[in-house]
Amino acid sequence: MQAERDAILAALRPLVDGIAATFGPLCEVVLHDYRNPEKSVVAVAGSLTGREAGGAMSEIGMRVLARGDAATDELNYRTRTPDGTLLKSSTMVLRDSTGAVFGALCVNVDVTAVDRAHALLGALAGAAGGTGEEPVTPFGNDIDAVVDAIVDTHLRRQDRTWAALDRARRLDLFRSLDERGVFAVRGAVEQVAARLSISRASAYSYLSQARAATAAAGRVQPPATAPEGDRP
Repeated sequence: MQAERDAILAALRPLVDGIAATFGPLCEVVLHDYRNPEKSVVAVAGSLTGREAGGAMSEIGMRVLARGDAATDELNYRTRTPDGTLLKSSTMVLRDSTGAVFGALCVNVDVTAVDRAHALLGALAGAAGGTGEEPVTPFGNDIDAVVDAIVDTHLRRQDRTWAALDRARRLDLFRSLDERGVFAVRGAVEQVAARLSISRASAYSYLSQARAATAAAGRVQPPATAPEGDRP
């Protein structure tokens, strides 16, 4: 089965350069192998997100990884990079012959200029503006930096530091990170604990409580079990 997956990735590598070349410098194509989540990027063409081969997945990849074989393609969604570049993106999951998800082919197109032109034409035509702001997606070659950025974004939305959050909001933070697939990445619980300046045991406790509350509400998540040899 591993050989089959390797063969699929090898067959897709030429498409990465081909698709990017077709759409030009405003396009980036990234091929992911989720068997190595911390360094999932196996091929990339274009430089919209600054990633290289051997780089980390984004929050979007974490979400796909967390969904496992239930993951589906996400097509034509919009997001922003931390520097404000507006992207139209598609994430297409890769499956082996058993239907198991093991990677993804992602296409990002910079539509910043198109969006500005659309807004200008709308203003000239007297149309009321009004589309919501696209979410910022952290991209990077280092998985720890991506996890840190996701945690920081959540705290900014709360407009509070971790110390200022009550218990309910702390559980909500861990529930939100879990739903985004952050904890599907090896070592993410420890990384989140370090970012929040809390103990690893406290982080596992909050995650366990958040998952229990989610399960009680009818949205079952996997158990918060620490890896062997890494238990609090």
